[in-house]
Amino acid sequence: MSRRIRNFMALVAVICICEFCAAQSITVAAAADLQSAMQDVAAQFQKGTGKEVKLIYGSSGDFFQQLQNGAPFDMFFSANLDYPKKLEAARLIEPGSYYEYAKGKIVMWVPNGSTLDVSSGLHSLLNPSIKKVAVANPEHAPYGQAAVAAMRKEAIYDRVKDKLVLGENISQTASFVISGSADVGIVALSLVLSQNMKDQGRYVEIPAADYPSIEQACVILSSSKNKETAKQFLSFIKTAVVVDTWKKYGFEVRSSQH
Repeated sequence: MSRRIRNFMALVAVICICEFCAAQSITVAAAADLQSAMQDVAAQFQKGTGKEVKLIYGSSGDFFQQLQNGAPFDMFFSANLDYPKKLEAARLIEPGSYYEYAKGKIVMWVPNGSTLDVSSGLHSLLNPSIKKVAVANPEHAPYGQAAVAAMRKEAIYDRVKDKLVLGENISQTASFVISGSADVGIVALSLVLSQNMKDQGRYVEIPAADYPSIEQACVILSSSKNKETAKQFLSFIKTAVVVDTWKKYGFEVRSSQH
């Protein structure tokens, strides 16, 4: 066998291996509130199957716009139901892949060094010592929409709206408070319970009755090149071990999903 043929066959083998590896991984657009929980879920999936889940985090609204324009993701985990349902209506998802996986919660959080008493909940935001309040941008972030709804329900929105500092997503919102760019933040409970934040501050849960339910859903995109791996991951998402992971990070999961 000539050297040229051996080199060609080696190249073909490398290409085949690369294509096989690509088929063994999926790229997921995930809402920023999932940052820690999804790391755990993806690691559990990879340990069990050897298949990689590449995670890109951001605001659900931004991902929705990107997916409408053909962004190359295999799956989308949204922080609401609306965006996945719109993708389904536009026939941009794999039929039957829509799945409501969990429900999020919002909390008011301050760093350990803060002297602010948060025990009175959102009314604590009326404290004149507070100059900046971090929330996710309500134009495209479901957690921001929930924060604004809660402030309106408590009849304080008009009194604090000039103090609001908007994060592009709920993760950036939390980072504003951690860095001191804001005095207090209305953030996702899932982030507060994450390794990065759980010992860094204190929080009070905002009553669920104060804001529309933050129900969250995922879908497989019809444009996915790795549908079999995506379907395998979706099946894994429905298992008891993943339900327990969601709960560990403060998400609610309907008992029917066990």
